Amino acid sequence: MNRKELAKKIFEISHLTGEFKLRSGQISNEYFDKYRFESQPILLQEIALEMKTMIPKETEVLAGLEVGGIPIATALSIATGIPVVFVRKKAKDYGTCQLAEGISIRGKKVCIIEDVITTGGQVHLSAEDLKKEGAIIKDVLCVIDRGTDSILKMREKGLHLNPLFTMAELKGQ
Repeated sequence: MNRKELAKKIFEISHLTGEFKLRSGQISNEYFDKYRFESQPILLQEIALEMKTMIPKETEVLAGLEVGGIPIATALSIATGIPVVFVRKKAKDYGTCQLAEGISIRGKKVCIIEDVITTGGQVHLSAEDLKKEGAIIKDVLCVIDRGTDSILKMREKGLHLNPLFTMAELKGQ
Protein backbone atom coordinates (compact mmCIF):
# COMPACT_ATOMS: atom_id res chain seq x y z
CA MET A 1 0.00 0.00 0.00
CA ASN A 2 1.48 3.36 -0.94
CA ARG A 3 1.23 6.52 1.18
CA LYS A 4 -1.77 7.92 -0.71
CA GLU A 5 -3.67 4.62 -0.42
CA LEU A 6 -2.85 4.47 3.28
CA ALA A 7 -4.19 8.02 3.81
CA LYS A 8 -7.38 7.14 1.96
CA LYS A 9 -7.90 3.95 3.97
CA ILE A 10 -7.31 5.72 7.31
CA PHE A 11 -9.76 8.45 6.30
CA GLU A 12 -12.43 5.98 5.15
CA ILE A 13 -12.20 3.87 8.29
CA SER A 14 -11.74 6.60 10.90
CA HIS A 15 -13.42 9.84 9.81
CA LEU A 16 -16.71 10.53 11.59
CA THR A 17 -18.97 13.58 11.42
CA GLY A 18 -21.24 14.97 14.13
CA GLU A 19 -20.41 16.90 17.30
CA PHE A 20 -17.48 15.71 19.34
CA LYS A 21 -15.69 17.07 22.40
CA LEU A 22 -11.94 16.63 22.03
CA ARG A 23 -9.45 15.97 24.86
CA SER A 24 -8.39 19.61 24.53
CA GLY A 25 -11.96 20.66 25.38
CA GLN A 26 -12.53 21.94 21.86
CA ILE A 27 -15.74 20.99 20.05
CA SER A 28 -15.30 19.60 16.55
CA ASN A 29 -17.79 18.60 13.85
CA GLU A 30 -15.45 15.84 12.74
CA TYR A 31 -13.52 13.20 14.58
CA PHE A 32 -10.89 10.62 13.73
CA ASP A 33 -11.69 7.49 15.70
CA LYS A 34 -8.18 6.17 16.09
CA TYR A 35 -9.39 2.85 17.43
CA ARG A 36 -10.90 2.10 14.05
CA PHE A 37 -7.49 2.09 12.36
CA GLU A 38 -5.56 0.79 15.36
CA SER A 39 -7.77 -2.28 15.63
CA GLN A 40 -7.19 -3.34 12.02
CA PRO A 41 -4.00 -5.49 11.98
CA ILE A 42 -3.21 -5.02 8.28
CA LEU A 43 -3.73 -1.26 8.47
CA LEU A 44 -1.74 -1.00 11.71
CA GLN A 45 1.09 -2.93 10.06
CA GLU A 46 1.05 -0.57 7.05
CA ILE A 47 1.14 2.45 9.39
CA ALA A 48 4.15 0.96 11.21
CA LEU A 49 5.95 0.24 7.93
CA GLU A 50 5.44 3.85 6.84
CA MET A 51 6.37 5.34 10.22
CA LYS A 52 9.46 3.25 10.93
CA THR A 53 11.51 5.41 8.55
CA MET A 54 10.51 8.47 10.59
CA ILE A 55 12.11 7.24 13.82
CA PRO A 56 15.30 9.19 14.57
CA LYS A 57 18.38 6.98 14.23
CA GLU A 58 19.57 7.62 17.79
CA THR A 59 16.29 6.36 19.33
CA GLU A 60 16.85 3.70 22.00
CA VAL A 61 13.28 3.33 23.27
CA LEU A 62 9.81 4.01 21.88
CA ALA A 63 7.26 5.39 24.36
CA GLY A 64 3.62 4.62 23.54
CA LEU A 65 1.23 6.96 25.33
CA GLU A 66 -1.87 5.56 27.01
CA VAL A 67 -4.07 4.39 25.30
CA GLY A 68 -3.87 5.22 21.61
CA GLY A 69 -0.10 5.42 21.29
CA ILE A 70 0.40 1.92 22.69
CA PRO A 71 -0.72 -0.11 19.65
CA ILE A 72 1.24 2.18 17.30
CA ALA A 73 4.39 1.96 19.43
CA THR A 74 4.04 -1.81 19.75
CA ALA A 75 3.69 -2.23 15.98
CA LEU A 76 6.73 0.03 15.48
CA SER A 77 8.71 -1.97 18.04
CA ILE A 78 7.92 -5.19 16.17
CA ALA A 79 8.81 -3.59 12.82
CA THR A 80 12.13 -2.12 14.04
CA GLY A 81 13.31 -4.19 17.00
CA ILE A 82 13.47 -1.04 19.15
CA PRO A 83 12.21 -1.72 22.71
CA VAL A 84 8.96 -0.07 23.81
CA VAL A 85 7.57 1.27 27.07
CA PHE A 86 3.92 1.90 27.81
CA VAL A 87 3.33 5.30 29.38
CA ARG A 88 0.45 5.88 31.77
CA LYS A 89 -1.18 9.26 32.28
CA LYS A 90 -0.55 8.75 35.97
CA ALA A 91 1.70 6.24 37.72
CA LYS A 92 -0.35 3.42 39.15
CA ASP A 93 -0.57 3.24 42.92
CA TYR A 94 -0.16 -0.53 43.22
CA GLY A 95 2.28 -3.20 42.07
CA THR A 96 5.39 -1.58 40.64
CA CYS A 97 3.85 1.92 40.86
CA GLN A 98 5.43 2.90 37.57
CA LEU A 99 4.58 5.58 35.05
CA ALA A 100 6.44 3.89 32.17
CA GLU A 101 5.96 0.13 32.04
CA GLY A 102 8.67 -1.97 30.43
CA ILE A 103 12.43 -1.45 30.32
CA SER A 104 14.27 1.32 32.13
CA ILE A 105 14.29 4.67 30.32
CA ARG A 106 16.84 6.35 32.56
CA GLY A 107 19.54 7.95 30.40
CA LYS A 108 17.96 6.60 27.19
CA LYS A 109 16.97 8.54 24.07
CA VAL A 110 13.22 8.07 23.92
CA CYS A 111 10.87 8.86 21.04
CA ILE A 112 7.25 9.46 22.07
CA ILE A 113 4.62 7.76 19.91
CA GLU A 114 1.04 9.04 19.78
CA ASP A 115 -1.90 8.35 17.51
CA VAL A 116 -3.73 11.67 17.06
CA ILE A 117 -2.53 15.09 18.26
CA THR A 118 -4.65 18.24 18.34
CA THR A 119 -2.92 20.59 20.77
CA GLY A 120 -0.24 18.28 22.15
CA GLY A 121 -1.37 18.75 25.74
CA GLN A 122 -0.97 15.13 26.81
CA VAL A 123 2.30 14.78 24.93
CA HIS A 124 3.73 17.78 26.84
CA LEU A 125 2.63 16.31 30.18
CA SER A 126 3.97 12.86 29.38
CA ALA A 127 7.27 14.24 28.07
CA GLU A 128 7.81 16.10 31.33
CA ASP A 129 6.92 12.98 33.35
CA LEU A 130 9.33 10.86 31.31
CA LYS A 131 12.11 13.43 31.72
CA LYS A 132 11.61 13.24 35.50
CA GLU A 133 12.16 9.47 35.15
CA GLY A 134 15.51 10.22 33.47
CA ALA A 135 14.55 9.87 29.80
CA ILE A 136 16.07 12.08 27.11
CA ILE A 137 13.14 13.32 25.01
CA LYS A 138 13.36 15.35 21.81
CA ASP A 139 11.17 13.61 19.27
CA VAL A 140 7.46 12.86 18.94
CA LEU A 141 5.84 10.87 16.15
CA CYS A 142 2.12 10.66 15.54
CA VAL A 143 -0.16 9.16 12.92
CA ILE A 144 -2.42 12.22 12.56
CA ASP A 145 -1.69 15.85 13.44
CA ARG A 146 -5.10 17.47 13.44
CA GLY A 147 -3.94 20.74 15.00
CA THR A 148 -3.05 23.90 13.14
CA ASP A 149 -0.11 24.91 15.33
CA SER A 150 0.89 21.64 17.01
CA ILE A 151 4.38 21.63 15.52
CA LEU A 152 5.04 25.18 16.79
CA LYS A 153 3.67 24.35 20.27
CA MET A 154 5.91 21.29 20.46
CA ARG A 155 8.93 23.30 19.34
CA GLU A 156 8.24 25.82 22.14
CA LYS A 157 8.53 22.89 24.59
CA GLY A 158 11.77 21.68 23.02
CA LEU A 159 10.13 18.81 21.14
CA HIS A 160 10.18 17.97 17.44
CA LEU A 161 6.82 16.70 16.15
CA ASN A 162 6.83 14.58 13.01
CA PRO A 163 3.35 13.46 11.90
CA LEU A 164 2.71 10.70 9.38
CA PHE A 165 -0.28 12.69 8.10
CA THR A 166 -1.74 16.12 8.71
CA MET A 167 -5.48 16.68 8.64
CA ALA A 168 -5.12 18.50 5.31
CA GLU A 169 -3.34 15.49 3.80
CA LEU A 170 -6.04 13.09 4.96
CA LYS A 171 -8.81 15.30 3.64
CA GLY A 172 -7.03 15.87 0.33
CA GLN A 173 -5.84 12.29 -0.10
